[in-house]
Amino acid sequence: MKRGDFRPSGLFKALAIAAIAFVAAPAADAQESKGRVRVAILADINNYDPQQFLTVNFPIIKNLYDSLIEYTPDGKAVPSLASAWTIAPDNKSVALTLRKDVKFQSGAPFNAAAVDATLKKAADPQRGKNVYATMSIVKDWKVADDYAITVNFKAPAPDKQITDLLQFISIIDPAGIDTVETKPAGTGAYMLGERVTGQRIRLVANPHYWREKEPVSGEVVLTIFSDDAAATAALESGAVDMVYGGSARSAVRLRGAGYQLVQGPGPLVQVFRINSTRGPFRNEKFRQAFNHLMDRANMLRVGYAGLGEAVALPWAPASPAFDKSYNEKYPFDLDKAKALLSASGLSAAEMSNWKLLVNGGDEPSVVLSQIVQNTLGRVGIKIDLDMKQGSEFVDSMLGGKFDAMFGAIGNIQKFPSRLATNSIYRTSGNPVLGDPNPHKDYVAAIERVNAAFGADVKASYDNLNQVLVKDAFGVPTNTYDSALMVAAKNLSGFTLDIDNMLVARTLGMKP
Repeated sequence: MKRGDFRPSGLFKALAIAAIAFVAAPAADAQESKGRVRVAILADINNYDPQQFLTVNFPIIKNLYDSLIEYTPDGKAVPSLASAWTIAPDNKSVALTLRKDVKFQSGAPFNAAAVDATLKKAADPQRGKNVYATMSIVKDWKVADDYAITVNFKAPAPDKQITDLLQFISIIDPAGIDTVETKPAGTGAYMLGERVTGQRIRLVANPHYWREKEPVSGEVVLTIFSDDAAATAALESGAVDMVYGGSARSAVRLRGAGYQLVQGPGPLVQVFRINSTRGPFRNEKFRQAFNHLMDRANMLRVGYAGLGEAVALPWAPASPAFDKSYNEKYPFDLDKAKALLSASGLSAAEMSNWKLLVNGGDEPSVVLSQIVQNTLGRVGIKIDLDMKQGSEFVDSMLGGKFDAMFGAIGNIQKFPSRLATNSIYRTSGNPVLGDPNPHKDYVAAIERVNAAFGADVKASYDNLNQVLVKDAFGVPTNTYDSALMVAAKNLSGFTLDIDNMLVARTLGMKP
């Protein structure tokens, strides 16, 4: 029997940690235990649903909720709400043993009924949100007793795909599932103390929390700043203890001034997202031209101060599907782009009949959009930038109300089909491209990856990569750290999350 001690060979071992090297969460002393940590963030959250896996929700997910298992920074699966798991010899099921000493923030007990309710939500195309695509491998599940549940798969699933699923599932209190968007319902180290929309979120220690001596600090205050400059000024003035998710340029400057700069193991990939159901983007050749219209090296340098890597595929270098040769196959090349634009058969007016949606609250997105606008002008395409911020931008992004836009994607260092958790890459329930997904080759490629074993594994990855650049509804530009942590010298206890989410339960201020 395969026990829950999955060890991927070599994955995630290149942790980009500058200035300090925190690989474990140290225990805190009594002086730190009643303190407060003040964190600056640059955008308000969308909602409290942990299955709404948006970067704007990263400051709260791991603080209000716990997942079934966790990954260490180097990718080793370790227990969390599931104290043990056994993958069947045929890889068609996994049996979970649940912790018996856990309560929800409401005081209700955590048990198999809660996992059952959470899985039902995740498997619902209307309610499962970003987790729904990951649930596509699941056939059904069976509750054995209050603390044991077995999840069955439609076909043999690779070990990594199984542990990815378990790590992605944050358990929700059954009594709070219907209201989870507006009211947290987790087992996490913190509970919601106060929220002033657009201004601050105050988290207070969960008295029922199951991890010994955690949370370290009794209170975490997330203050929302309108821009990166204001957040970094607050850090320098001592008004906050950390900036989470600030710009690479500011982070590099602050590191030089003596602040702690922490980079996690889970970068995002910036993707030029294309709504292939609208305007000239219905034309495949027109979309393919954007593989060569992205000045990736310049984007990385100007947008992210060089912290990251230029990529032509939606994978971090740690992904098993990563193929650096695509950077050479699809370089920034205006002549190749012009040839594809000509092959599209579209007129100059038709090629210019769209707008580029821009997240005005995200400086790198603005810079990248301006670079693309300038590049397109060099090939005779004149477009306008449609600047939106906050909820207006999020609504347009999630509702598919755009022609094209830049947006980061995650889960790109895990099993390749986890790509489909991102809205533009969803194979079903795609909020941008609709149902059925118009890119049939892409859907088939994801299904092939999910079913691949043995000699077909690498071939399935190669096939997926070829389809991605052919369909070109998403054109990657670079990796970057979405959640850089820049902190005062006296903040300690950093826990590095594989998705670069904020884990506050181990943070404390030194005296």
